Amino acid sequence: QVQLVESGGGLVQPGGSLRLSCAASGRIVGGNVMSWYRQAPGKQRELVAVIFSGGSTTYADSVKGRFIISRDNAKNTMYLQMNSLKPEDTAVYYCYASLRVEGQLVDYAYWGQGTQVTVSS
Repeated sequence: QVQLVESGGGLVQPGGSLRLSCAASGRIVGGNVMSWYRQAPGKQRELVAVIFSGGSTTYADSVKGRFIISRDNAKNTMYLQMNSLKPEDTAVYYCYASLRVEGQLVDYAYWGQGTQVTVSS
């Protein structure tokens, strides 16, 4: 069984920074895509950033130049460094991973439980 556990959310003032972590546990033997999504109240969940196993990344236009996604494949952990935070970044942030577990031939999708990020003065 695979679990994704996010941490690092909280309350921060506009212009501040936070670093989110997403740790995957289980008999993981591989995986390609890891991503961060977010969902603000009354809005649909949106993709924030993606990182592939080789290290290539892509970002939503709204966070380009402010957020940095990274991963440590050895630790099965993904990070999101969020800088210059704005009130509109307030949302529940979810991690997503496409992972392959011991004994499986293909990757399966997994979601974390979410962590709240609130940007407010």
